[in-house]
Amino acid sequence: MKTFRIAIYVALAILLPTNLLAQSTEMRTLDNTAFKRGEKLNYRIHYGLLDAGTATISVESETKQVNGRSTYHVIGLGNSTGAFNFFFKVRDRYESFIDEKSMCAMVFTRHVDEGGFKFTQDQTYDQEYHKVLSNGKEHKIPSYVQDMLSSFYMARLFNYANEKPGKIDSIITFVDDTVWTLKIKFIKRDTLESDVGKISCLVFQPIVQKGRIFKHDDDLQVWISDDKNHVPIRAQANILVGSIKLDLDSYSGLANELALVKGK
Repeated sequence: MKTFRIAIYVALAILLPTNLLAQSTEMRTLDNTAFKRGEKLNYRIHYGLLDAGTATISVESETKQVNGRSTYHVIGLGNSTGAFNFFFKVRDRYESFIDEKSMCAMVFTRHVDEGGFKFTQDQTYDQEYHKVLSNGKEHKIPSYVQDMLSSFYMARLFNYANEKPGKIDSIITFVDDTVWTLKIKFIKRDTLESDVGKISCLVFQPIVQKGRIFKHDDDLQVWISDDKNHVPIRAQANILVGSIKLDLDSYSGLANELALVKGK
C-alpha cells in the first residue's frame, strides 16, 4: 500500500512552475514569503473509509549550514495507525536540507520501513556542477533539480494569482534515482469544507502515469489554500486498489493568515 510514499508524491504534484527552471551558472535568489521556520503541517491519511495513517511535514526551527550555505531543514514523517499497524506497519522518515536563497536541494535522506520492507537513501546534491551522489552512485542532473521535499516547498513560492484554468506547468525533480518531470493542470478555484474550516482553494490535477498506481492520468486532484501560504489542504487519488485521501488535520507556525472563509 505504501500510503505515505504515495502521499508525498501527491504533495509534490501541487503546481510546480516552469519559470523556476532557468539554466544559470550562478545560484539564483528567490524571495520566500510562503513559509518560515517553525511551520508544522499535520495530515490524516484515509484508505477508502478507514483512517490509515498520519503524515507530518515540518520546517525545523534551527538554521543548518551545508557547504557554507544556510538551509531550511525539513522533516516528513509517515506512520500507519489503528488496524493497519497489524498487517502493514509503516514508519517512514524523510529529511531535506534546502538552500535558503535558491530553494535548491542540498541533502536528502529517506528511511522507509513499510510492512517489513526497509530501505535507506542518502543523496548529496552539487547544484553548481549539476550532479548528485545517491547511495554512492553519481548521477547527472539539470540546474535546480529538486528532491521530493524541496519540490513541495519551492512550489509554494510561486504566484498563482493569475493562473488560468487548463494551464499546464512542470518542474524537474530527482526521485528514485531518476530525473522526473512533473506536470500539473490548473482546474479551478473552489471553497472547501475541511477539518480546519472552510477555505478558499486552488484545485489542480496532476498528470500521473497510468498503470503503476493509477487507472487514468487524471485520477488525482489537489486543493491548496488560495493565499500566500499555498498550503495543501486536501489531496484525493483513485488508485488501482481503492482510493486515498490526504486531509490537513492541524497546523502551526504559518507565515501568513490562512484563507479561511468567515461567516456562512
